[in-house]
Amino acid sequence: MAREMTKNYYFRKFQCGLSKKDTAKLCFKSVRTVTRWDSGKPIPPECRRLMKLNKGLELSALDSNWNGWTVKKGYLTNERGVVLTPEQILTGFALIEIGSKNDRNIQREIIRIARLLKTLIK
Repeated sequence: MAREMTKNYYFRKFQCGLSKKDTAKLCFKSVRTVTRWDSGKPIPPECRRLMKLNKGLELSALDSNWNGWTVKKGYLTNERGVVLTPEQILTGFALIEIGSKNDRNIQREIIRIARLLKTLIK
């Protein structure tokens, strides 16, 4: 007899890529509780949020300024296709922190060169 695939099961297993054991550990629940969710019992909002955060599906749960941003395969991405590495974020932050007029010109030049390099890579 085939088991019915509930929305909760699909969400946990396929959208978030979590096993029952991993979900239980992440949400501080028992495997039995996760099994109940898979059978149709509602997943508490805080657990659903943790599952999404763990997968990188949703950063807006942290703060509304993160709407549209996710973490995929270790990169910060948004719905417009911007993909940032941790090094890029730190470099950008450092350039902004420096902030003198001369440094702003250097910053523009670095961004211009980065854009040119990006077109070469494609």
